[in-house]
Amino acid sequence: MKIVELDKAPEKENPHNVLAKGLFDTDQVQVVHLELKPGESLKLHKTPMNVFFYVLEGTGIVVIGDEEETASKDMLIDSPKAIPHLLRNESDSLFRFLVVKLKE
Repeated sequence: MKIVELDKAPEKENPHNVLAKGLFDTDQVQVVHLELKPGESLKLHKTPMNVFFYVLEGTGIVVIGDEEETASKDMLIDSPKAIPHLLRNESDSLFRFLVVKLKE
């Protein structure tokens, strides 16, 4: 059994300059915990694989393609590969979510 504690997970460098911690990584899937402080955002980008986001805490704006929605705790958001997407925190509190990348 392998257990990963968030506070002990390694930080991952990223082009968005936000706190990201790697929780799980295999040939099939990668799970990263992201934390956006108030005013922080991911840059608009595409991924070469299907991704989904699972919101753990707070609320944030999710943009996928030309769709924009507010996401909050316990929501799962699907993001198909090669579609531009971003997440941003316009609230006054922390926005935490998991990014799950489904490798092909």
